Amino acid sequence: MAAFIPNIVVALPKPKTHQPLRKPKPTVSCKATQQKSISDVWRKIHGEDDWAGLLDPMDPLMRSELIRYGEMAQACYDAFDFDPYSKYCGSCRYSPSEFFDSLDMSHVGYTPTRFLYATANINLPNLFRKSRWPSKMWSKHANWAGYIAVSNDAMTKLLGRRDITIAWRGTVTHVEWVADLMNYLKPISGEGDVKVEAGFLELYTDKETTCGYCKYSAREQVLAEVKRLLDKYSQEEVSVTITGHSLGSAMGILSAFDIAERGLKAGTSTVWVVNLVQGLPWCYLHVGVGLELDHKKSPFLNPNADAASAHNLEAILHLLDGYHGKHGAFKRTSERDLALVNKDCDFLKDEHTVPPRWRQDLNKGMVKTQDGRWVLADRPKPHDPTQDLHH
Repeated sequence: MAAFIPNIVVALPKPKTHQPLRKPKPTVSCKATQQKSISDVWRKIHGEDDWAGLLDPMDPLMRSELIRYGEMAQACYDAFDFDPYSKYCGSCRYSPSEFFDSLDMSHVGYTPTRFLYATANINLPNLFRKSRWPSKMWSKHANWAGYIAVSNDAMTKLLGRRDITIAWRGTVTHVEWVADLMNYLKPISGEGDVKVEAGFLELYTDKETTCGYCKYSAREQVLAEVKRLLDKYSQEEVSVTITGHSLGSAMGILSAFDIAERGLKAGTSTVWVVNLVQGLPWCYLHVGVGLELDHKKSPFLNPNADAASAHNLEAILHLLDGYHGKHGAFKRTSERDLALVNKDCDFLKDEHTVPPRWRQDLNKGMVKTQDGRWVLADRPKPHDPTQDLHH
């Protein structure tokens, strides 16, 4: 099992351990996978040897997989309804059946099988969004938290196994959520050997029995769906990959531990990717293997940007694209659009003439009716997953 959790994290922590961030093991070359397909080396890419020889210098397949799973985490941001004037604020804009097509990601080769919801009863304004239409809200208790998707047959053949990906949404604003959740530690399981910040655990395990979307906790939703998919593909080789950014990385670690602890899948490990920001205090302990990026190496980015920009997922994916080792110069390896960096922040240098925070709905979601009035466009109510869950 692997977890790609961009802050980023890729692949999951060993059960019953709480290890500090580790440096990747040194190597003299990354040629081992350059001439091979992902189906040949996916176990190494997913942490079989703790990524020895794959991170510094960066192995091409390792880079492409980090970016691929990072984009699946970015999809959570792109599909989320941020608009407080929408009665569907806090939900996913698209149904599972049209999710990737609507995001222009039909090439991804995955089919969403479950949307994940968390209760919004916890007071975390930087994570949860609620509509200003209290009488017409789609849900008074739930926020969309991510999705579970499984590779289709063509992608499965390319990957060399059936891949179940769990993608967690992070916060929609900056990094203030950390202080809100870092109050005290609680055991993640009944044994008490492994403890996590209480806020993370509450977010992961809380439920609202009167709400169809979060009648079951995020933990219960994940475990039920992963078990169902593992049973469905029991005759195939299957991997479980978890990806998330910001708070989504914490949720990913918790779900990774849960899956491994319950014996649904064993042998988990984690790679954690972060953009170094001078002066930014970290008040929590990372787990797994670390890959440190520095935005000041990119000639395209403003070296004096604020911490929120450096934390931006699209910016991290840009830095991954140009990363060639701790001491290597920045050099882009793909045609990944530079404009994506400024989708939700102001990070690119002015010379690239990309406006900051350019992502927005046409006319802020307003449409003109036949009688000439402007109203917010309506859309189908978010899919209620209650009947689809198996517990």
